[in-house]
Amino acid sequence: MGVRPGKPDLRTLAELGSIGLILPSSIAVGLFCGYWLDRWLGTAPWLLLVFTLLGVASGLLSLSRALRKYLKDEPPEA
Repeated sequence: MGVRPGKPDLRTLAELGSIGLILPSSIAVGLFCGYWLDRWLGTAPWLLLVFTLLGVASGLLSLSRALRKYLKDEPPEA
């Protein structure tokens, strides 16, 4: 059973679906780590801000890598 032209396969759909979760999940991890470290070290709100910014930067970098990979693997349209 082959892949029909013009119809994306399930693997491609799963990869595209996960791209939408990359940025919010990176930000959430940064927020959680910063909040936890601030509570533990008593440095509020500095580590929360730093780790949130690191989460945003990490999410954008991961998002651009995933999009670049998807666009590179996509066959040119005729």
